Amino acid sequence: MRKRHLVGAAVAALAIPLTFALPAQSHGYISTPPSRAALCGAGAVQDCGEIQWEPQSVEGPKGFPGGGPADGTICAGGNGRFAELDDPRGGTWPTTPVAAGQDLTFTWTFTARHATTGFTYYLTKQGYDPSRPVTRADLDLTPFLTVPYDGSQVPSTVSHTATLPSGRTGHQVVVSVWEIADTGNAFYSCTDVQF
Repeated sequence: MRKRHLVGAAVAALAIPLTFALPAQSHGYISTPPSRAALCGAGAVQDCGEIQWEPQSVEGPKGFPGGGPADGTICAGGNGRFAELDDPRGGTWPTTPVAAGQDLTFTWTFTARHATTGFTYYLTKQGYDPSRPVTRADLDLTPFLTVPYDGSQVPSTVSHTATLPSGRTGHQVVVSVWEIADTGNAFYSCTDVQF
């Protein structure tokens, strides 16, 4: 009897650390064009910290741009575990070549299919300095694409096509926000583009 209790206690002791070691139920990120999280997850960018194993986990408070993550922490969703996503790396994040007026399709990959309020896409303003972390002052706070989802559950992937605004040159950042309907959170994704 005593041996059975010891074995049970040992199993429980091992299970607790494993439970905390596993990521929380995962969520979603922009896979194409590759977001910073996707680049880290694919190993295309080094020294990414924990995000390399959890590109789908950039979750932070919803309500952007009025609420949500603080300026300078937007790309990591305000989550200090993923601060490497806010590091501008001297403006050297890999970029996707684009042109003003071009239709560009953004594809989200989901590992947990939440009920969704909607998606919004913001672009940095002309004159943005890619060697600095993204702030609200850097962004045109009128989204160039809004996709309402009315509380519906997302499938395993979803794509949205948007016409990119004019008046941009050089390295810019698209900040995409997936707002969850039944929690206080949203998922943030930064994609670097080169006009």
